[in-house]
Amino acid sequence: MTNWIAVLAASAAAFALKLVGYFVPSSWLRHPVAGRVSVLLPAALLGALVVVQTFSVGGRLAFDARIVGLLVAVLALWRRAPFIVVVVLAAGATAATRAAGIG
Repeated sequence: MTNWIAVLAASAAAFALKLVGYFVPSSWLRHPVAGRVSVLLPAALLGALVVVQTFSVGGRLAFDARIVGLLVAVLALWRRAPFIVVVVLAAGATAATRAAGIG
C-alpha cells in the first residue's frame, strides 16, 4: 500500500507544480533572464541525462561500452546524420563493443 501512496503523492505534486505555472505573473515570464533560462534549460537537462545514463551504474562511476556508443553518436551528429541513423549507429557500436568483450 505504501507504493500507491508514493505514486499518488508524486502525481499530486506534479499536478500542483503544473498548476502553479498558471498563476505565475506574465511579467515574470517576459523577463530577459526567464527567456534565456527557458531556452537553455532543456539542452542542459538533456545533457545531464546523457552523462548520467552513460557514465553511471547503480550510482557509481562506470566506463564501459556505452562510451563507445556515445562517441559514435557524437561523430554521426557532427556529420549531420539523420536521427534514426544516429540511434542505430550508436546502438550497433555499443553492441559490437560488448560482443567483442571490451566493455
